[in-house]
Amino acid sequence: MSDSDDNPPRKKLKVDAVSAPVDVDKAEEVDLPRPEVGKNNERKPRLCPYLDTIDRSVLDFDFEKLCSVSLSRINAYACLVCGKYFQGRGTSTHAYLHSVGDFHHVYLNLHTLKFYCLPDNYEIIDSSLDDIKYVVNPIFSKNQIRALDLTAKESRAIDGTMYLPGVVGLNNIKANDYCNVVLQALCHVKPLRDYLLREESYANVKRPPGENSFLIVQRFGELMRKLWNPRNFKVHVSPHEMLQAVVLCSKKQFQITEQGDPIIFLSWFLNALHKALNGTKSPKSSIINKTFLGQMKIFTRRIEKDKAEEEENVEETSFLYLTCDLPPTPLFKNEMMENIIPQVNLYTLLSKFNGTQEKEYNTYKDNFLKRFQVTSLPPFLILYIRRFTKNTFFIEKNPTIVNFPVLSVDFGEAFGLESAPYDLIANIVHEGQPKSGTWRMHMYHNANSTWYELQDLHVKEILPQMLTLTEPYIQIYQRKTG
Repeated sequence: MSDSDDNPPRKKLKVDAVSAPVDVDKAEEVDLPRPEVGKNNERKPRLCPYLDTIDRSVLDFDFEKLCSVSLSRINAYACLVCGKYFQGRGTSTHAYLHSVGDFHHVYLNLHTLKFYCLPDNYEIIDSSLDDIKYVVNPIFSKNQIRALDLTAKESRAIDGTMYLPGVVGLNNIKANDYCNVVLQALCHVKPLRDYLLREESYANVKRPPGENSFLIVQRFGELMRKLWNPRNFKVHVSPHEMLQAVVLCSKKQFQITEQGDPIIFLSWFLNALHKALNGTKSPKSSIINKTFLGQMKIFTRRIEKDKAEEEENVEETSFLYLTCDLPPTPLFKNEMMENIIPQVNLYTLLSKFNGTQEKEYNTYKDNFLKRFQVTSLPPFLILYIRRFTKNTFFIEKNPTIVNFPVLSVDFGEAFGLESAPYDLIANIVHEGQPKSGTWRMHMYHNANSTWYELQDLHVKEILPQMLTLTEPYIQIYQRKTG
């Protein structure tokens, strides 16, 4: 090609049309013609000879999106042949060197979800890769969300194992089962689930720059969509990114490596979600308040010189869960020299909130008599049954069995309000010693009217009659409608 003296030569990139097609997004920068575009401005499929090297069985997108060599989060690509993450796709990057050294040629940009072939460095446009894209970022339509509680269709993983979307085990990385049971329980609270399954619900929430509290909402939304994904490659999900967000946002109050208390985590988690969604004290300010917030009155009388004052202070407050106190365990053994395991009815525990029973509360400074009156019930009611008491020397566990009905628990009648029947949908239980025990949960799947027991990766069906034989710690009830 010859140029006249008046027109100095322009530098152009020499490209082989077969082996190295032009990247659509870079075409304008190098002054080259854009690739052919079909009808409706859709880019034509661009085939790659290496698509048969993709191994879907090794792909795992649950972990943090960072380069396995440089540990950088910038421009992270997943190798679809071995499943490892590498940075960049230029000639001196780790992904490029991996493609040349190991002959692994197909990569996915974990941010833009575009596929590339390295070292040739061209974008792959092929509809056969849509399943991988969906696993990274599942998307639910309103009709799909509506059908979750109506149809219980099993899905098949890559290895042929069948699983039910929503009834999926969570990986216990070390000692995070106390977090797993709470996350599993919240994933079956219908309003919260429906809200988080659609990213558009919280996409427009504005937070101050530099604040990381909104990360907890994003990560929980991603985990929710993965748990309900009908096209998963595996039959379990790892909450790695979710738990890292918890460690970061709680300033290391909750750790993956140390056992914790689910009720403390649940309380912090609900308040963190509420705050990140710009929630206020208004009952309708966030999806958390709309779902879990109830109202109560607290009547307080001061005790002076072993005598309670007549004057009573009334305080109106809200609650996200109700704390039920178990009766103390018996100190003596029975005639068979065995410890007596006491039993108590759930309605006996609930009588604390009917506004008539007074209980003494002692502080280092003052003594009070308090009684509680629930005035408004939320659509979903969380009960916390206090099993652990801490004394000077150690933590003691109360093994009392709570007798509770699974269906039609009338909390309105128990609290002196109008009739309000509730059904149990989640039950978190503890097994073993206070510090070394394990946590598991039972959940009700509405689509097939079946109870399941989940403990880390293990999922199995369970009869509802077996629930009352456990030691419940946290229970979530759903108000009946219609």
